[in-house]
Amino acid sequence: MSAPNSAGELLQLFRTGEVATRGELQRVTGLARSTLTYKIDALLAAGYLVEDGSIVDGRGRPSTRLRVNDQGTTILVADLGATHGRLAVGTPAGDVLVESVIESNIGKGPEAALTMVTRRLDQLLKRSGRTRSSLRGTAIGVPGPVNFHTGRIARSISMPGWDNYPVHDHLVDYFGVPAVVDNDANLMGLGEQRRVYPDAHQVLFVKVGTGIGASVIIDGELLRGTDSAEGDIGHAKITGVEETCSSCGARGCLAAIASGRAMVRDLRRLGHEPSTMRDVVQLVRAGNPDAVRVMTAAGRALGDVLSTAVSLLNPNVVVIGGDVVHAHEQFLLGVRDTLLARSQPLATARLTIAPSQLGDRAGIMGAAAMVADVIFGSAAVDAEIT
Repeated sequence: MSAPNSAGELLQLFRTGEVATRGELQRVTGLARSTLTYKIDALLAAGYLVEDGSIVDGRGRPSTRLRVNDQGTTILVADLGATHGRLAVGTPAGDVLVESVIESNIGKGPEAALTMVTRRLDQLLKRSGRTRSSLRGTAIGVPGPVNFHTGRIARSISMPGWDNYPVHDHLVDYFGVPAVVDNDANLMGLGEQRRVYPDAHQVLFVKVGTGIGASVIIDGELLRGTDSAEGDIGHAKITGVEETCSSCGARGCLAAIASGRAMVRDLRRLGHEPSTMRDVVQLVRAGNPDAVRVMTAAGRALGDVLSTAVSLLNPNVVVIGGDVVHAHEQFLLGVRDTLLARSQPLATARLTIAPSQLGDRAGIMGAAAMVADVIFGSAAVDAEIT
């Protein structure tokens, strides 16, 4: 990789915390002082950098600290699950100014759902006290595969009526700023990696909610599949399973025995009356033995599939997210026991298996990070100030 040279490339060194002053930047890059002065002045004038006090290192005059201006910029983010979602007004730095939990309305189709989301985001923006002129980007996560490059929904069995819908264009047309659209598990995984495990080489994130999805983050970047189907482990087939998947109609899917829908079904067969994954979690937390048994069995089934992924990828961390984290002891016990028993010791010797630390906010944290990558990315910065 060549040394950073453009203004946008230099800004990335400030974003990662590798440098904080002009002097540090010169030592890292080796560029001439006059060249750096020109590029830093351009970044300051365009509002990408701001001066933020001084640093005294004991070796001479204090140095002016420079930081990315990611707190004065406003972004709008939405994380939509199959049944509920979270909207927020925040900053690219990850600060949440105001937020709201909503019914996602995915089943009503893209026009109805996105009209509701954009209207609610507008209301939140007014509540936040931020001006529309400070808005620089938006992001939305959805519970289905997304063509990340076009911002359109790929063929989705979990989002009927959304196939090929231009979600990206809808957001850009409404708000007039850059937009990012991605699968919800991708956003949640990115949020966990950037905020909780920034130094991890590889993070495998699994969301267990109404369905099951996953994401893989390598050196801070999401792993992208060829046809936008990455992370769809909920439809991995389990030998000997005869249950029909309520999403795709096939027999033997992991989601048919380990998803929120599956746990609701199994408990209703046992005479209980849960309607959602959150109802199942409440039964587990209340100590209901049927619910504990069903959830532990679901964890074992997921651990079986993840053992293959861990053997293939050898990640640093496996993070379990979604509504199931509210009853994580029972579920993680099942995951951990099966995964460790069915993986080679070398692949799990330093593996951390943990519940999501960001919980319901993982998606909006990942969305903020993804918008920040667009707003403050090298290409966008160079295009504006070159």
